[in-house]
Amino acid sequence: MTVPAALPPRPRGRTIVVGAGKASAAMAAVLEKAWDGPLQGLVVTRDGHGVPCHRIEIVEASHPVPDARGHEAAARMLEMVHGLTADDLVIALISGGGSALLPLPPEGVPLDDKRALNAALLASGAPIDEMNCVRKHVSRIKGGRLSLAAYPARVVSLVLSDIPGDNPALVASGPTIADPAGLPEARAIVARYKMALPASVARHLASAQAAAPLAGDPRFAQNDVRLIASAGLSLEAAAAAARKAGLGVLILADDIEGEARDIGKMHGALARRMVRTGLPSPAPFVLLSGGETTVTVRGKGRGGRNQEFLLALALDIAGSDSITALAADTDGIDGTEDNAGALADGTTIVRLLDAGLSPKALLASNDAYTAFAALGDLIVTGPTRTNVNDFRAILMTQNRS
Repeated sequence: MTVPAALPPRPRGRTIVVGAGKASAAMAAVLEKAWDGPLQGLVVTRDGHGVPCHRIEIVEASHPVPDARGHEAAARMLEMVHGLTADDLVIALISGGGSALLPLPPEGVPLDDKRALNAALLASGAPIDEMNCVRKHVSRIKGGRLSLAAYPARVVSLVLSDIPGDNPALVASGPTIADPAGLPEARAIVARYKMALPASVARHLASAQAAAPLAGDPRFAQNDVRLIASAGLSLEAAAAAARKAGLGVLILADDIEGEARDIGKMHGALARRMVRTGLPSPAPFVLLSGGETTVTVRGKGRGGRNQEFLLALALDIAGSDSITALAADTDGIDGTEDNAGALADGTTIVRLLDAGLSPKALLASNDAYTAFAALGDLIVTGPTRTNVNDFRAILMTQNRS
């Protein structure tokens, strides 16, 4: 579905556009061109992801570490939707990255403690859906609270999903969508991963005030949620392009989660077996997968989850002359570095050793960026202004050895 196709009819009253995420500015630009009536709004996106708009204000803020610009934008959004009527319409443009871009902590939780919470979540190894479950319970705007601020206006959310399984309530921690889990689940996640939280955050989560509005709340009854894009749709598009190029294709899954290094090793083993057994169809053949892996930080190196996936895969396929892999984040930024991902093949490990680097040591210290930068195998796209999770493609040919 496209943004223009998903737009609701014009309301009798005002139209307010709000949004957050790495794709939100690009979505806002398309909406402006397609909308045939008056509107105003505010959207916050990551630094470098802005797109010029005329009627919708675009604010850039820090990601993944929240900053004062995001905090101010979130507060202004709440104020913008305050006092609307049942004749008014709010269109929310929601995409991945919105959680860090809308840092509006509850009373008693300083912004610095919100940053510390974000750091603890990123280092925990928890999957993105569990991280966002916690985030929405430490916020004045997430977990459906933006919709409650707009009530009784109707809220239509256009969601570009970066969440495995595409639950829209978890994308950007669901600022306009009711909480599907509840406060007990958020508390259980913190305990399960033994997260060290700032005292103010721990006190808040222990209180009843942390509860987000639940699904079934009548104030959400007239609202609507429309999925614009997802990892599954991106993989189908890639599969169609591969088939057009004459490749056999298998989509493994669009919602793979787990430790990046473990998923990389699994993909490597699967690729080796497919080559060894003759592949599901005549070579060349490509294996596609999506989802969002996690990295439990053990070392102090540089590198995102896609690079860690690839380094683990490279160790597993070392010496093969028939397997080449690509892994990248569709938003153009893998973790906190300047690249989307990287490339690896059966020569990666030998080339690292020839360069005097230890692949296993680099993996142990979460330093995959250093590995692929040394080889010149980083993929640098710059901001793509979209975000539909990770994209992985493994090309296999008949073994010539």
